[in-house]
Amino acid sequence: MESERNGAKKLSSKSKVGSYIVPLTGAAALLTLAASFAITAINHRRNSKRKGNYIFLSLFHEILKLADRIIAKSKEVHDAVASVPLDKVTYKNVISPLAELEAQQFPLMQSCVVPKFVSTSDKVRKASIEAEKKIDAHVSSCSKREDVYRVLKVFSAKGEWMGPEARHYVQCLIRDFEQNGLDLTSTKREEVQRLRAQIDELSFQYVQNLNYDATYLLFSENELAGLPTEFLKMVLVISLYPCSVMHLTWVIKGTLEEVENGMFKVTLKSNHVAAVLELCMIGKTRRLVAMTYGKRCAKVNLSVLEELVQARHKFARLLGYSNYADYAVSFRMAKTSSKVLQFLEGISSSLSDLAQKELAVLKELKKQEEGEIPFGVEDLLYYVKKVEQQEFDLDFGALKQYFPVNLVLSGIFKIFQDLFGLRFEEIANADVWHSDVKVFSAFDLSSGELLGYFYLDMYTREGKYGQTCMVALQNGSVAFNGARQIPVALLISQLQKDTGRVPSLLRFSEVVSFFHEFGHVVQHMCNHASFSRLSGVRVDPDFVEIPAHVQENWCYESLSLKLISGFYQDITKPIKEEICKSLKRWRYSFSALKLKQEVLYCLFDQIIHSADDVDIVELFKHLHPKVMLGLPVLEGTNPASCFPRCAIGYEAACYSRIWSEVFAADIFTSMFRDDLLNQNVGMQFRTKVLASGGAKDPVEILSDFLGREPSIRTFIDNVIGCSL
Repeated sequence: MESERNGAKKLSSKSKVGSYIVPLTGAAALLTLAASFAITAINHRRNSKRKGNYIFLSLFHEILKLADRIIAKSKEVHDAVASVPLDKVTYKNVISPLAELEAQQFPLMQSCVVPKFVSTSDKVRKASIEAEKKIDAHVSSCSKREDVYRVLKVFSAKGEWMGPEARHYVQCLIRDFEQNGLDLTSTKREEVQRLRAQIDELSFQYVQNLNYDATYLLFSENELAGLPTEFLKMVLVISLYPCSVMHLTWVIKGTLEEVENGMFKVTLKSNHVAAVLELCMIGKTRRLVAMTYGKRCAKVNLSVLEELVQARHKFARLLGYSNYADYAVSFRMAKTSSKVLQFLEGISSSLSDLAQKELAVLKELKKQEEGEIPFGVEDLLYYVKKVEQQEFDLDFGALKQYFPVNLVLSGIFKIFQDLFGLRFEEIANADVWHSDVKVFSAFDLSSGELLGYFYLDMYTREGKYGQTCMVALQNGSVAFNGARQIPVALLISQLQKDTGRVPSLLRFSEVVSFFHEFGHVVQHMCNHASFSRLSGVRVDPDFVEIPAHVQENWCYESLSLKLISGFYQDITKPIKEEICKSLKRWRYSFSALKLKQEVLYCLFDQIIHSADDVDIVELFKHLHPKVMLGLPVLEGTNPASCFPRCAIGYEAACYSRIWSEVFAADIFTSMFRDDLLNQNVGMQFRTKVLASGGAKDPVEILSDFLGREPSIRTFIDNVIGCSL
């Protein structure tokens, strides 16, 4: 469910179980660009003033041919490495070929994995899906090659490192093999593979059950009092005109059966549920919708999750971990499940007093409106929204008029250039896959060094993915001979184009989202890791979102808000100072309650993946009132049956979003808040945080920048201070 605020929050995700290829940010699946080998031509002559060859849309059969060539080349290199005699293993004949293969083939893989969300050709989209499956299967098979693993282990034992970054890279390679059980006996290895396949199948089944759930509720117009008339009309329109979420905020794909007797059909899709819980004045309706939503797939998915968690624990123990949570977290900044639990409980307990005050305000408002009916979790969204409407002079519809896309983009460019010592240059007449797409070079301001390229594909069109996200098209790296491959990134969004009378305007949530994703673009450009594997956004999952979350803060400060805003009919008039202050206060309104609710689900996820024989039903009944200040769980509801983040992509890692926001708040408040455009601090951030990529430990990186270890205290103080 997305509100104006949380719609700006970004999730990193996978399109399916076992996808290996595209590191991306944004609420996106694998974004693709059906391209040919021409992507490698991005490394054209640096001093050339003519246009270069960049990425070209290709015919569907070219994508499949490219996939075959990628696989053939990969097999050739892996065979060569595997054939190196164990007594002649060196960095040059083992590590360098694998590192350079990855650097060269990553952009080619991206070229195959691309028309699914930007191509208007159905044939091209289907070809990229087929190519992705072939490449995924090949990459999976490579990670199980015992002959390559044996050679790597011999090299590792010799300890002839080229430096700490190379050592870390080799450790990552070995870890990939050992996650597939290559260090185990053949019997245990077979069991690892069986369990991995079982986990993938159960995860897929869990999510599919939710996707195919067709439960709906019927309500009269009176029972939906408070919902805008337009929403009720849109519900009926869907039955005749299925369309994409990119066009209408509250419309979903799908068809509705004809509704008789003036009854309205409310599905359990998140946009319908959010609308009812935020806007419906009728408490019984809110309760019924919330309860039904929380019971989705209750019978089938509860047993699926129980089986899934058991399989994950068995898998982790075969690999030498005490439980699945310790396995999942061991490769992250948090390191251990106990540290994650300590982190979550620390956040929750620190915010309890403030959350109690917030809850008291909401309870009093409900008492005034509905009498002595007890307050429940189903009331949170409705009364929070009501208080915000009363306390903040924020009309987000009117606010949109102050964010014409070209002005926002130029303001964002200025902020990032001034802060990090960069210069962006648009490349005229570049070869692109659509006329709307723009290409930019990124240079170091002082030296003039070319840092990389980025593409902006901003406007909606048929067949294009419908969310804002950043995708790495090519990772920065350094070859054995010293030649550097520069990074290339793509930022995709779904903005409406100018109509002629009115320019393209951004909702405030879109401004925040765009700022966040452009932060990832700059993160990718400024990285100086030597290995493609450790470059750009291919870093610790707990760490990757921190820089972009730091950048979001500029969207709530008066100085930067005025740089990126201007009334569309007179851009010399930015948004008013009082609106800037309201936005900053609104950002933290009822933050304690909202965070505690998120912590509840993170704790649930962490506990079921860190302990054996947990009664999942009783666990949630126990956790809910404990975390949510005595509010009881809605009867029959349980995230075990309808919490997909537990099933795929975020299992034992749901905490990570809060983690990154907490440490981003520490960085911004401690280093940037008092001087938003201090280039000295910005350059330190660029060289110490952004440049390091995945080559160093994240805690070490942040401690070096902050002068101390990162802390949750600043975040807590911010929430409490801004809410008072």
